[in-house]
Amino acid sequence: MIEKIKQAHAAKNAWKILTATQRAQMLRPLVQLIKNNADKIAYLITEEMGKPITQSKSEVEWTIEYLHDFLDNGPKYLAPKTTVKEHNTLHQLVYEPYGVAASIAPWNYPFSNFIISVIPLLIAGNTVVFKHSEECMKIGKFADDLMQQLNLLKGVYAQVYGNSEVGQTLVEQDIDLINFTGSSSTGKALYALAGEKFIKAILEMGGSDPAVILQDASIDDVIPQIIARRFDNCGQICCAVKRLIVHESIYDEVVEKLVQQLSQIKIGDPFDSQTQLGPLVSEKQLALLESQVQDSLKKGAVVAIGAAKPQGLSGHFYLPTVLTHINCNMRVWTEEVFGPVLPVMAFSTENEAITLANDTPYGLSAVVYSADKLKARFIAEHINAGCVDINSASHWRPCNPFGGYKASGIGRIYGEEGFRDLCQIKVIAQ
Repeated sequence: MIEKIKQAHAAKNAWKILTATQRAQMLRPLVQLIKNNADKIAYLITEEMGKPITQSKSEVEWTIEYLHDFLDNGPKYLAPKTTVKEHNTLHQLVYEPYGVAASIAPWNYPFSNFIISVIPLLIAGNTVVFKHSEECMKIGKFADDLMQQLNLLKGVYAQVYGNSEVGQTLVEQDIDLINFTGSSSTGKALYALAGEKFIKAILEMGGSDPAVILQDASIDDVIPQIIARRFDNCGQICCAVKRLIVHESIYDEVVEKLVQQLSQIKIGDPFDSQTQLGPLVSEKQLALLESQVQDSLKKGAVVAIGAAKPQGLSGHFYLPTVLTHINCNMRVWTEEVFGPVLPVMAFSTENEAITLANDTPYGLSAVVYSADKLKARFIAEHINAGCVDINSASHWRPCNPFGGYKASGIGRIYGEEGFRDLCQIKVIAQ
């Protein structure tokens, strides 16, 4: 690892002096390499983390879309920006790389997280030493093999392998920037280390996203969206809906229809194209999820559906679960729940809905459902989160910055703001 850091420092000036357009051109062959290996990548995703194969294929597809956007628009975002132009005076902002970046990614979207955690940093002119999660070493190695085919200057990109101890060792090296996606607890520790080293840290961390359903929402339209937002990828998504907040007048109907549709979900072999819910990534993740649910049951939660392992399936499976009679002291409410479990709470007034939505240390994203767009907009503006969707709208576009409030992160990724977060800003006045 120390040698890879030294090589990254040795290469950083040669990489920096290239324009962002030149760097993007050198990285562009990666698009075709991914397309050529799309089925293999999807297979590895499913093999390593149990994601249903249809969802793994979808991950590869939208990863290509995002990569295209990074390569096409990253150089535009990083072009010098003129702030003053008058007479013989010209003031410009120029965006320069920090230097050597240590980048660490999680397992839940293993291939897209690799692209997100490496390519924008490289386009911005940083050299990168990357560590993937120990839960998806095969994906990490395959991605590394693809990168080696680009024949970049030695030291521009390298990967290290191992568990959290390897990640800790990486960030303790002589680096100029930490780029991390993962849990809030780890992110906070990295932020403290970055403070000691006095370097930049960009942290995309956990979430406990609320979905607020107002009494005028179309329930039949909302239910499938809630199921997708909560249970895709077996609920192992940082910005999944993790707390459902429903107006008291429609609460019973919403729960009933959730149960009805969840009872029809196909659980099983993730390589079966009909499977909708596969296993959790590991025994450790399953044990954590079970402890969170048991805590809530002891404190009075009621199981509407699920809260158990499915019969007849071996592996880290857990039934899609809906919990009612929730209070704000239960772990399924106060913690991030990374699995197919959805607590549901009722509200009576819009102010109460806003208070419940913000009753979390997290603030990654949220969604509001209402036929009244002005009312929904008002609530969206009062939810403390980095991204808020209204009804079926989705913030997931590569042009939109992504990141959170509070314990959900520091900084942004994607779009103009995300690229510029990877750079130091210099003013040149002449």
